[in-house]
Amino acid sequence: MASIKKRENGKWRARYRDDAGKEHARHFDRKTDAQRWLDEVTAAVLTGQYVDPRAGKVTFREYAERWQAMQMHRVNTAAAVDSALRVHAIPRFGSRQIGTIRPGEIQQWVHDLSATLAPSTVRVTYQHLRSVFRAAELDRLIARTPCERINLPDLEKALIVPLETDLVLAIERLMPPRWAALVPLMAGTGPRPGEAAGLSVDRLDFLRRRVRIDRQLLLTRPHSFGPPKTKASVRTVPLPQVVVDRLAAHMAEFAPGEHGLIFTNRTGGAPNRDDMGRAFKAAAITAGAPPSTRLHDLRHYYASLLIRHGESVKVVQERLGHASAKETLDTYSHLWPDSEDTTRAAVDSVLGQAVADSMRTGDVR
Repeated sequence: MASIKKRENGKWRARYRDDAGKEHARHFDRKTDAQRWLDEVTAAVLTGQYVDPRAGKVTFREYAERWQAMQMHRVNTAAAVDSALRVHAIPRFGSRQIGTIRPGEIQQWVHDLSATLAPSTVRVTYQHLRSVFRAAELDRLIARTPCERINLPDLEKALIVPLETDLVLAIERLMPPRWAALVPLMAGTGPRPGEAAGLSVDRLDFLRRRVRIDRQLLLTRPHSFGPPKTKASVRTVPLPQVVVDRLAAHMAEFAPGEHGLIFTNRTGGAPNRDDMGRAFKAAAITAGAPPSTRLHDLRHYYASLLIRHGESVKVVQERLGHASAKETLDTYSHLWPDSEDTTRAAVDSVLGQAVADSMRTGDVR
């Protein structure tokens, strides 16, 4: 029900009631403006785009926390979302009514983040913020998300340069004995650091020489286990003999800890992944590796070995547990041999041989 009425002060009062029976009213100088407003409201109701003007008064913090509680995120994803919102978004927009936040303010926020954070971090943080506003739009708290046409920092993709084998071996020698076997394991089978840290005895098959990767040790306190990064990350990987021998020697010296873990802390409990990463970095720098070297680089080393020895994109994808071949190519395409040499060799092997045969028989004209 809607109506327009002229008031004693000369203003025109337009009003309507929503589906819940609540009255909404605005005042205009001209009757045509009042009618236009009512027409817009009516059109929004008919097209399903109507938004209660009072719905957007909820604060960003309140809605974001409510949205987080409803998500079906994995443990690591939930932690990343919480960090992005709690550290970067809520301090900026938390006390604001969600319906008052404008695209220009989002753009300024992205600009400010870019001054201190890496482009990839800015993009991921923005994506989590955008998810909150998209949900608010679907819930009809806001008519339109302010996260539209936002300029994000360009990603500067650095080409991966695999570690040299001599350097990998030197790092292993410099690692704390309790974690030294982590180096050949990761360099020889390619798990992510969390997957390697979560490896237990029951996932090793020395007879068939393979390892089952189906979980990771999470960065939580107290420690806990969770599924790998994606569904595709659950995989069985061949165990090279050199890795079998190194793990066997490791387990002979260090008995498996709680949960049958291969790698443990000093008391036999689950290791602190951050401590493992710091130990690797210290050993790498001492061995002469670049300062940016990290535990994950052993996974890149494994991928480079497979590529160097002729494995296909599909095989490398499966060994690394990538969700798609595109992910594998985006990361390692520069490591595959250049096709120019293959093209030359193919032509030379056919035409070159034919010309040579013709010259021997004198048929060349």
